Amino acid sequence: MSAKRYVYIGADGGATTSKIGGVWDDGTIISTRLLQRPTGSINGPMAVVHGWVAAITDYLAQHGLAWDQVRGVGLAIPGPYERFGVLGRSPNLPESFAGFDLYGAFSAALAERAGRPIPLAFGNDGNMGGVAEAQHVRGNSSATVVLLAPGTGLGCAYVGRDGLPLDGDSLNGMEGGHMPAPLHLLEARPYPCGCGRTWGCFEVYTTLSGLPYLLEERLPRYPDHELTTSTLSMRERAFRLRGLAQHGDPLALEIFDFQARALGLLVATLAMALDMQYVVVGGGLMDPEATTAEFRERYLRIVRETADTYLWAPQRGFLTVVPAALGDLSQAIGAALTSLYQQRAAHA
Repeated sequence: MSAKRYVYIGADGGATTSKIGGVWDDGTIISTRLLQRPTGSINGPMAVVHGWVAAITDYLAQHGLAWDQVRGVGLAIPGPYERFGVLGRSPNLPESFAGFDLYGAFSAALAERAGRPIPLAFGNDGNMGGVAEAQHVRGNSSATVVLLAPGTGLGCAYVGRDGLPLDGDSLNGMEGGHMPAPLHLLEARPYPCGCGRTWGCFEVYTTLSGLPYLLEERLPRYPDHELTTSTLSMRERAFRLRGLAQHGDPLALEIFDFQARALGLLVATLAMALDMQYVVVGGGLMDPEATTAEFRERYLRIVRETADTYLWAPQRGFLTVVPAALGDLSQAIGAALTSLYQQRAAHA
């Protein structure tokens, strides 16, 4: 059966670990078991490219597939980019990657291994993750979907009716985390963001990057708290908040409630422009291995209630906020789906 079906392969090229996944030509997932390999970026960009090709070869063999069944490959890769397919300077990759034409090199390596050109879809890893989560949440409908994934930073993606993400003309579309938050509603100061903006980026109020600021401001209200008396740095103390919140710690819950309200305001802001039906919330706070069901429901409820206040009447009850479902699968599978959708559009 598998020898007669075409497949689309996705590579999630992280700075330390790369993952390979795939979908059949009808969009269903080949396997929920990803193939994972060290990226090996220390060996330079060409070594990484050849490593991805070797990993795809192994993935195909593990599932009884062959290169002649591969009709497209997608690559999910973190930014920034100098231009399409060309990496910019990244804090997580060696300097040799800056200015490297990753799209051209990977395309050539795929063609050499397969004995023919293979269409390559290339895009931001957060956007690719949004493609996979969108397919999961909307099923057979054509509803539009926003993915928000707070972690160290805030990943944002918008997936349109065609299943593809909004990249923008300069590949900087949907940088929702760096839109200015309504600070008067949060009663917050404009914390500086790692992007360099000082207008109060949503990212600082919804992610790990802003936790030290939020914690430092609130500690005086809790003079007997273990984090108040701790000798750890403020950032190290902030890392402990998620664990404390799972046990109902009042200080930790106050901070994550604040972050949920901030994310709810971002949902409402994006709804004014995008009018999406679904918002998928991902990131570590939605990880069942790291947080309790009670914590996740509390967080999502606050996001929903905060957003609801600022939506247009027809959007209330229509816009649906749900947790992410695919975890580590999302970016590799999303890359494969992006390749599939692009090929469908090209031949429509």
